[in-house]
Amino acid sequence: MSDSVSIAHLSSRAVIAVDGPDWRSFLQGLLTHDVETLAEGEIRFAALLTPQGRLLYDLFVVAQGEGALLDVAAEHLDTLTQKLKMYRLRAKVDLCVSDLGVWVGWGDKPQGVWLADPRLSTIGWRAYGDFAATTDETAYEAHRLALGIPGPADWGSEKTYPIEANFDLLNGIDFKKGCYVGQETTSRMKRRGVIKSRMLPLLLEGAAPAPGAEVLAGELRAGEVLSGVEGRAMALLRLDRSAAGGLTVDGRAVRVERPEWFFKAVGEDLTAA
Repeated sequence: MSDSVSIAHLSSRAVIAVDGPDWRSFLQGLLTHDVETLAEGEIRFAALLTPQGRLLYDLFVVAQGEGALLDVAAEHLDTLTQKLKMYRLRAKVDLCVSDLGVWVGWGDKPQGVWLADPRLSTIGWRAYGDFAATTDETAYEAHRLALGIPGPADWGSEKTYPIEANFDLLNGIDFKKGCYVGQETTSRMKRRGVIKSRMLPLLLEGAAPAPGAEVLAGELRAGEVLSGVEGRAMALLRLDRSAAGGLTVDGRAVRVERPEWFFKAVGEDLTAA
């Protein structure tokens, strides 16, 4: 195996197996991404929203055989499974928790059946089963954060809109598909083209501030810290107040970093995001 391959098991993720003749139409009416056109062995990033359009859960959908695998946050496994069963109604769909492990690889592509993470080419690949780890989940989280990609710790549950969490920029929403739970609010935000807040990384000296710490632009609140590691944090920022710089957290100077993928999508003007 190449020394430039990193492989980690994500104990924070779990798998739900979905099958039955109606599995595609069932998920199509719930999730932010299209599953009707999902090909065998293809993976898509999506979310389940509240009827008001706020983020409940992120997930990856992988078409497999006569059904699909849902790669979900382990801490929400039971709650999400029950919610999906509640939505099932008369649909011919079976749901069960799988014992497959969730694995990620980055750097050079690992050997075997690995699926390119649909959010961003540089984040790497995902696989399901049992593999040999070369590093741990902490290293992967640092890799993700270095790319400026928010994660479940940043959006929580029922707090944030998917566009604020950059799902639209990271291939997590299909704006051309039919109706799904929370679509009206999501589509309206996109149509109006005025996004007041987005999640972006902050660069700073020393340890990351505590989650919930205020980001200030002068004396004005510009956002809040969501998660972080040494030298870097993820924050939900008001774009108008953070665009000019001069930000502080707990009296420390911080700087907004615009990842390359964000810059390509939004450009120089943060307020036009």
